[in-house]
Amino acid sequence: MNQSTPGSDLVGIENATILERDNHPISRKQISPNAVRVLYKLAEAGYHGFLVGGGVRDLLLGKSPKDFDIATDASPEQLKSLFRNARIIGRRFKIIHLRFGREIIEVTTFRAPHDSENKIDDNVPRRRIQNQESAHSTAGMILRDNVYGNIDEDALRRDFTINALYYTIDKFRILDFSTGLDDLESKQIRMIGDPAERYKEDPVRMLRAIRFAAKLGFTIEEKTEKPINELAHLLESISTARLFDETIKLMTGGDAEKTFELLRRYRPGDYLFAPTFRALEKLSGPPCKLVELALKNTDGRLAEGKSVTPAFLFAALLWPVLQLRLEAQKSNEGNQHQLFQQAAQDVLMEQLQYTAVPKRFTIAAKEIWELQSRLMRDNKRGIEGSFGHPRFRAAYDFLLLREEAGEDLGGRGEWWTQFQLGDTSQIIQRASTEPDPAKKRRRRRRPKPKTEG
Repeated sequence: MNQSTPGSDLVGIENATILERDNHPISRKQISPNAVRVLYKLAEAGYHGFLVGGGVRDLLLGKSPKDFDIATDASPEQLKSLFRNARIIGRRFKIIHLRFGREIIEVTTFRAPHDSENKIDDNVPRRRIQNQESAHSTAGMILRDNVYGNIDEDALRRDFTINALYYTIDKFRILDFSTGLDDLESKQIRMIGDPAERYKEDPVRMLRAIRFAAKLGFTIEEKTEKPINELAHLLESISTARLFDETIKLMTGGDAEKTFELLRRYRPGDYLFAPTFRALEKLSGPPCKLVELALKNTDGRLAEGKSVTPAFLFAALLWPVLQLRLEAQKSNEGNQHQLFQQAAQDVLMEQLQYTAVPKRFTIAAKEIWELQSRLMRDNKRGIEGSFGHPRFRAAYDFLLLREEAGEDLGGRGEWWTQFQLGDTSQIIQRASTEPDPAKKRRRRRRPKPKTEG
């Protein structure tokens, strides 16, 4: 690394360690053309702009970034007047979204330190762990954060050192204001500043540390790791809606299997998947194996560029919880379908205390579960009803996953595979000649004898 003064009029840049173009692997061709265009337009207008965060980190690691974010000394209002496609969003801290077709470039103004008193109280209520109904605590949450500053202040406001690296089109250099380059080399996740204080400012940083450790294959540096279990309860102050968003980031980043393993190791995971973790401790065999396979399949689909649906993911993650509840009510008398419906509803409602899964996903997950029994039917009505259901494909995939996990379903997965490959009309026609067990035979009533009048 070469440490030098870049000779710029930008305040704060003198505090950076500079990596010259010849000493780093990033090429302008690897960066989104739209991001490069934004950087040049900022420079032409007299502003300073830098590629920052995960984009720089991933390029240095030889990965392809999903997003390219930019930090600048231009204010949101100045950016709005400079870019016709700019949209200001956010209350806590205003940011600019520049839309280029399907791509969005996020641009933020350099931030300065906020009031040190604006952090979360250690003693927040532990509602979800205790299954209590109470309002979300916002004690200590930073409500307004539109405090602008210099580039070095902006760097120190970021969470981890590896996310505080800046790339400039001025001689194509990299700026490091902490130990980001060293930590990339040693493969460590290190918090900027005092980890406990930074977690109190935003407890979601604990989940981010876990996510980056899984995604990059890095270890969490000792001082950064130590407060994670101690301060996990601070996640109680975070809304279940935000925790759902974080859950999706954790599980759909392409490293769900590794992430889930780390979430089981660290206490913050209990604030996302406590019901699943409890069920996995009590159960063994196919239900547990199914979760493992579902996570592996999720990573595989994402690696192939395929989509994944949160509904299927939650259906798999909550399957052990459902099996445990169904096992507990085996001795209950009554309509089995109604008992199943109630068990499924209870499982989903319990999960909602942790993460606010949108209704469209909970409905879909429940339908995937319900179709499992219908896919076992051989009669015409059962086959037609299952095959024509909007969730058939997801339910069929789930059935295959159950068999792969070791559950004996009498080869039903292979039957449905052949059904889809063959002449479905003929198969249904043959099934129509078989008796339908779902229909009860009606007894013909004998006519009452006529009475003589």
